[in-house]
Amino acid sequence: MVRHFLKDDDITPAEQAAIIRRAIELKKSPYSARPYEGPKTVALIFDKTSTRTRVSFAVGVADLGGVPLIIDSQSSQMGGKESVADTARVLDRQVAAIVWRTYAHHGLEEMAANSKVPVVNSLSDDYHPCQLLADLMTIQEHKGQLAGLKISYIGDAANNMANSYLIACAMAGMHVSMASPAEYLPSAAIVKRAESIAAETGGSIEVHGDPVAAIAGADVVVTDTWISMGQEAEKAKRVADFAGFTIDSALMARAKADAIFMHCLPAYRGYEVSAEVIDGPQSVIWDEAENRLHAQKALLAWLAEQR
Repeated sequence: MVRHFLKDDDITPAEQAAIIRRAIELKKSPYSARPYEGPKTVALIFDKTSTRTRVSFAVGVADLGGVPLIIDSQSSQMGGKESVADTARVLDRQVAAIVWRTYAHHGLEEMAANSKVPVVNSLSDDYHPCQLLADLMTIQEHKGQLAGLKISYIGDAANNMANSYLIACAMAGMHVSMASPAEYLPSAAIVKRAESIAAETGGSIEVHGDPVAAIAGADVVVTDTWISMGQEAEKAKRVADFAGFTIDSALMARAKADAIFMHCLPAYRGYEVSAEVIDGPQSVIWDEAENRLHAQKALLAWLAEQR
């Protein structure tokens, strides 16, 4: 049975841990896995603009022995003259895997339902699971463990990054503490799912309205942009709504002295994070950005082996 990776819990906690271990190994030995030798082709579809996702997947597929086929959806028939289901049936006869950066998550579900090759969510409106594999890898590298650590997410808790942090970090046995304004709380269904997972892994979930309460004693501090793609018209309102939620040196000081700071990028200094934090000694954002490459290679190699 073909395996897909559309959301963080499409794999088990044990599988998540194995993929992260593999990612760390591949970082040390970049060409030790060659599942797409031949070469086989991997379709990389982009509905949204991209830097880190496009580069890391294209380089990763090449490192794994394959050929990355980059498809900008605006220049293809998909979603216009041709359905997602029909596109899946065309692609799966010619490529070894499909990676898609898109908007509505149901499109990925339709693609996977009609594909005989693995489909990977490289970002949707609901989840960003590949980013979380890279983030967990980065935390493992800097802290030596995941289980038992406290990770604090400050900012927009109603977005795809917050959803993935809740689920993926609960899977890793971490203690997740979130803070956001009342209008930007995480989905109740996502919180319930994360709490259910945490009950099995020894983690925990907390949701606060006060960033000071959420960040206290944190081992890892993370945030995301307040204004995601498609929300530019809401900028003034969002900046006002998130007043007091900027991670600056004073707020960062509430975390543990050896806490690390992470951001999936792009970042907007002076809004969700101050320059002295994101460019300071506790920031590991460049390791985090690089680790997209290694984590995604590990995921693609693992998916290729499941068939």
